[in-house]
Amino acid sequence: MTLRRFSGNPILTPADVPPSRDDYEVIGVFNAGAVRFGDEILLLLRVAERPKQTDPARVRVPWLDTTQRPARFGELSWDRDDPDLDVSDPRGFRYRGRHYLTSVSHLRVARSRDGYRFSVDRKPAMFPAEPYEAYGIEDPRITPMGDEYWITYVAVSKWGVVTALARTRDFVAYERMGILFPPENKNVVLFPGRINGRLFALHRPSEGAFGNRVIWSAASPDGLAWGSHRVALALRPDRWDCRRVGAGAVPFRTSHGWLEIYHGVDDGDRYHLGLALFDLERPDVLIGRSPKPVLSPDAPYEATGFFSGVVFSCGAVVEDNGLVRVYYGCADDSMAVAEATVDELLDLVEPVGAGARPAALP
Repeated sequence: MTLRRFSGNPILTPADVPPSRDDYEVIGVFNAGAVRFGDEILLLLRVAERPKQTDPARVRVPWLDTTQRPARFGELSWDRDDPDLDVSDPRGFRYRGRHYLTSVSHLRVARSRDGYRFSVDRKPAMFPAEPYEAYGIEDPRITPMGDEYWITYVAVSKWGVVTALARTRDFVAYERMGILFPPENKNVVLFPGRINGRLFALHRPSEGAFGNRVIWSAASPDGLAWGSHRVALALRPDRWDCRRVGAGAVPFRTSHGWLEIYHGVDDGDRYHLGLALFDLERPDVLIGRSPKPVLSPDAPYEATGFFSGVVFSCGAVVEDNGLVRVYYGCADDSMAVAEATVDELLDLVEPVGAGARPAALP
């Protein structure tokens, strides 16, 4: 069994989102955090936009001056046939040893009463503002914390890729709390509330000379200072999650453990979604895992797009009746939703042994 796709997918495309300025175009709306807020489901969308490409002989890319308040757009451009320009990756390129992104992302709210039909706010909710956000802010996750909502998001700049924290009570005003995990770290999700007096997170450092891109856990007394790091979910050779893994939706509590929807990448660079189950009292301890993916990029809108072969979730909403709606980005292009019940998902998880450490560790 896999997640059941909504027949009306994709639920949001770039055509549904107005750009933040008239001379820009939206090229992607994807990787949204999700939460129930009152009688609505809110998506906090990653909206990627770029200058309109009016000259086929030139490459135009956004540049954001975060030394000014508010931050101001600028622009860089090069000849497409410049031998120093490498445009082999549609998400970014290199020019004379430096990496640039082809678009800049901000966060935008979309609202729905039924969880399937969304209206998108015309203005950004959060726009890049800090120096460490100069290349954009991306891939938010939303965790309820008492009467607040804590938002982890990826911030990109010439200094690297970091994960930062913001919080809100109403999804109108947002307070930035600063950087949680320094370069290079992303895919950070916070567990809701305190567990035995501490806050817990899953995060994914990039690999160095040794090691791989695997999921780590961390603990904190206040949500700002993090320690007690340990590997929580390793790679599985020759399987759908053999190349890298990362946390996806915010974990949610079940009768058997904290259920996490994570992404795994195979040797063909295809992104899949799978399940990991963590101990209720020790959320840094893996107790179960799905042997097969619950969603693979097989639908046309997942298989082909800005970056093809990707399903990537940053948010799921669990209803009182046990229905789980998983919101996910498709091919770095659009948003879709698929669903199952909590019990159906738990049936797909196989135990790995209580207190087991990842098999890749001695």
